[in-house]
Amino acid sequence: MFTIDSVSRRSFLAATSAMALARGASSGDRLKAGLIGCGGRGTQAAVNLLTGNENVEIVAMADVFEDKLESSLNKLRSDGGFIARDAGITVERNGKPVQLKADELVASVQSRIKVKPEYHFVGFDAFQKLINANVDIVMLTTPPGYRPQHFEAAINAGKHVFTEKPIATDPVGVRRFMAAVKTAEAKKLTVMSGAQRHAHREYIETVDKIHNGAIGDIVALNSNYLSGSGVPRHCTGSEVGRHGMGASQLVFVHLDLRRSDRGAALPQHRLHQLGYGTHPIEVVASGGASWRTREELYGNIYDHMASDFVYPNGVRLSSHCRQYPNGLYRNVSDLIVGTKGRSTGLDMGAKGINPYVQEHIDMVKSITGAGPYINQGMRVAESTMTAIMGREAAYSGMKITWDMIMASKQDLQPKEFDYKLKMDQAPLPVPGSYKFV
Repeated sequence: MFTIDSVSRRSFLAATSAMALARGASSGDRLKAGLIGCGGRGTQAAVNLLTGNENVEIVAMADVFEDKLESSLNKLRSDGGFIARDAGITVERNGKPVQLKADELVASVQSRIKVKPEYHFVGFDAFQKLINANVDIVMLTTPPGYRPQHFEAAINAGKHVFTEKPIATDPVGVRRFMAAVKTAEAKKLTVMSGAQRHAHREYIETVDKIHNGAIGDIVALNSNYLSGSGVPRHCTGSEVGRHGMGASQLVFVHLDLRRSDRGAALPQHRLHQLGYGTHPIEVVASGGASWRTREELYGNIYDHMASDFVYPNGVRLSSHCRQYPNGLYRNVSDLIVGTKGRSTGLDMGAKGINPYVQEHIDMVKSITGAGPYINQGMRVAESTMTAIMGREAAYSGMKITWDMIMASKQDLQPKEFDYKLKMDQAPLPVPGSYKFV
């Protein structure tokens, strides 16, 4: 066992590089990444990964729907305007800072999309086929209901993982994810979450100053996520037409809960960034569906929610979230109140590069040993459980404690998978009738 204090930095980096090689990471060769979930978020994440790291290539892709996979791959191979969004940022190339020009960035990214036909995996078992392929990094960007199963399989296979948030839609899934996180820790596998605030320079520097007493002791937090929603459905009409209602339900039914979790999850990610290092002890919440009609396509979730989280030291987080039609009032903001002042969480730091790119730079450095080891699995799991805790409080009308949600037996994962399987429509939760389990 060695420490940074007991050896030189050069020896330390050499040792961590050796550890990286032992974990299956390449040294001089490029790292090979595979994408599971080829929608908009996954396609953008693939570009972010390649933008930030010249030593990575995409070699495999997986999705339940073939047209989704092929559309994503075509975009990566031919849509230069999509790829060039981050042109102008400064990243490291050959050990030196380089400002990326649009044409050079597009050429670099497209040259590293190396997905051969035999590595186009389609179907409900496509995730396992990709994990079994020759990849170092598995990117998980599907709807979150399937994340615990996919994450567990990737970690058991010894892969490094980028996982989007949230990481589950029910307590059983979160606990399954948590168990796999412990396995990842034992194997020293890198786990990077899509909680991009952890890579946002303005936020990181502001938080550091708050830690050092810039606003005194924190006494309260407020977070708003009042957003628009173009198509707040768990599957669009065009997808139903192409794939059938049964298939679309199986894949997108969890997107309902992802949307309801979102307003509670994002403030919690930010609270963890503040370094409380703990989870809330209880929450009371309320909400409803004020504009979504009770059509099957719209699912059964609330479109607005207000939650009051209480933490062990008595600090309260007031979270207000909603998804109303586009064009209405929008507000995405935080307020951190201290005994000596206030902060927005972004007002005391210098501007950095796109955090969606920076998080992938940090991940690859962890894998290769060029940076500190990163495993954000437990943090994002607790954040997701906090979001579910708030949702269940709103749906049930009860005060939900951390111990209650950690012991909950709620399991929303379908037990059968078939393109023609029809799922019953769940009713809109009504406090007093909805049962917390």
